[in-house]
Amino acid sequence: MKQLEIFVERIILASRWLLVVFYIGLAIALMLYAVSFGVKLWKFATHITSSDEAEAILDMLGLIDAALVASLVVMVIISGYENFVSKFDEEDKVHWLGEIDANSLKIKVASTIVAISSIHLLQIFLNVDKYTGEKLMWYTIIHIAFVVSALFLAFIDRVTAMTKALNKQKQQEAPKL
Repeated sequence: MKQLEIFVERIILASRWLLVVFYIGLAIALMLYAVSFGVKLWKFATHITSSDEAEAILDMLGLIDAALVASLVVMVIISGYENFVSKFDEEDKVHWLGEIDANSLKIKVASTIVAISSIHLLQIFLNVDKYTGEKLMWYTIIHIAFVVSALFLAFIDRVTAMTKALNKQKQQEAPKL
C-alpha cells in the first residue's frame, strides 16, 4: 500500500510540469500581442502629425494599456513557473524572482488590473460623447468593483502577514520545556 501512495504522490508532483504548457502558451500569446503593439505604435507614429491632442492621448493610453497587459502576462509566467513548477537555475540573474510569492503575485495582478481598468475608463471619459449615461455608469461601477477587490486582497494579505508575524512572535516567546 505504501508503494501505491508513493506512486500517486510522484504523479501528483510531476503534474506541476503540465503548467509549462500554459506558460509557453502565454509566451506565444505575448509574442503575438507584441506584433499587435507594433502595429498600434506604427499607426500612432505615422498619424501623429495629423492627430489632435485628444486623439494622441488616447493612442498613447492604448500603448500604455498594452504595456501593462504585457507586464501582467510576464509576471504570471515567471512567478507561476517559479512558484509552482521549478526554481530558475540562474538565480543570480533573476534575484528579484524570489520576492514574488503567490500572495504578492495576487496583489500585483490586482493592481495591474486596476491600472488597466483606470486607463480604459480614462479613454472612455475622453470620448464621453460616444457613450450613453447608462454605459458610463456601468463602466464606472465595474472599475469600482476592481478597485474594491484589489483593496480587499491587499487587506487580506496584510492581515495574513500580521497573523503570521504574531504567531511567530508567540512561538519565540513561548517557554521552552
